[in-house]
Amino acid sequence: MRIFLLLFSTALLWSCQPQKPNNAVESPISKSSLTRDELYDKVFGMLLGSAIGDAMGAPTEMWLRPTIQLEYGFVDRLDSMVRAPSAEGTWAYNLPAGGTTDDTRWKKLTIEFLLTQANSGDLDAGQFAAHLVKQYENDLKRLKKTEGFDPEPYEMNLMRMAWLQEWARVAKPFAEKNYAAYTDSLSRFYGGEMVCAGLLYAPAVGAFYPENPTEAYRQMYKISLFDIGYARDISGLAAAMTSEAMRKNPSKTTIINVARTIDPQHFFKSRLVGRSAYRILQQARLIVSEANKLQKKDIPLSNFPLPKNLNADTLFMARMYKAFELLDAQTQDMPFHAGEIYLQVITALLFCDFDFEKTMAFLVNLGRDNDTTSAIAGGILGAYWGADHLPEKMKRQVLTVNKEKLGTDLEKLAKDLTEKILKRY
Repeated sequence: MRIFLLLFSTALLWSCQPQKPNNAVESPISKSSLTRDELYDKVFGMLLGSAIGDAMGAPTEMWLRPTIQLEYGFVDRLDSMVRAPSAEGTWAYNLPAGGTTDDTRWKKLTIEFLLTQANSGDLDAGQFAAHLVKQYENDLKRLKKTEGFDPEPYEMNLMRMAWLQEWARVAKPFAEKNYAAYTDSLSRFYGGEMVCAGLLYAPAVGAFYPENPTEAYRQMYKISLFDIGYARDISGLAAAMTSEAMRKNPSKTTIINVARTIDPQHFFKSRLVGRSAYRILQQARLIVSEANKLQKKDIPLSNFPLPKNLNADTLFMARMYKAFELLDAQTQDMPFHAGEIYLQVITALLFCDFDFEKTMAFLVNLGRDNDTTSAIAGGILGAYWGADHLPEKMKRQVLTVNKEKLGTDLEKLAKDLTEKILKRY
């Protein structure tokens, strides 16, 4: 009887899991339907959207929601930041509005790697690891060459080195094909936590495979060298969502549903457990559904004043804060846990119906690792809408500050990546 019940329970669990459609396998060199200008607009949109999200969250990264409200009120635009520099954060004191963190630096570093790859689009994970190690070694050399009495150059170069030190410890043995040492280092990466490593660069990889989400997932999964457990699946899905958003006429439903339809690594077949990322999608849908049950008659609307710049009514604001409350109940020990990040991003996209400014405001004001969540969602939405449809003032601020203050030319990166993609067609 016990054996029968076990078999019955297993069969029932399997029957409840959605099955992956028998889609045709896409080639990494499949022809895109986008014109050159359309492709560039979406690639540039991915970079700009991600940088805007990063810049909106940068002033209050990791802050508690009450602290954000006390210092900035309701954040719905870019603002200057009063924060000390850090290896993972901003690299300068008190950057003006538009300044960014490691979320944008990772897009730049990844695109520089993509530009070195074969025109077939088949990425080499060993070369990716070597690319990161080389960057780390260059930062070490810069630090060792620092001279002078003033501490500022030492502090700056120390931050540049520290940014990649955890990553280099993992990447070096992988590049050297010492997989036992790689496995050991990976287990200690940022204390062994399931941090959102690949999510920092997944949108850039997704944009490299426009309209080809299956291949975007495969290639992202291959170079997700720093992800543990189902975080690797989540990184692949973020790349797939971005790729799906790169279509000429993208579908919101199809983008959200990549966790149902794109599964090259067969996570759905995991015995008894299934696909954790799909359960997160279901949780996001439940949160949005529950929040939207609120009606005007049920709430004191005076408690939810209208924001200055965002086109939102009081009912929208009340429902948004209800969603915040429900998301608070799902937080992990670490705010940069990959599962938590994915849940917040999917919830924001669903709740705000892919509206760029509302989604950014949702994630920034939610708090936690808000520059990263906004950068991921911003990259997907930037690819969805294209650069031409993003807020003009925020685009100018991000482009100017990143180029003049941080040495990152987002426009040139977009042009170079577009040309690299076109060489495959």
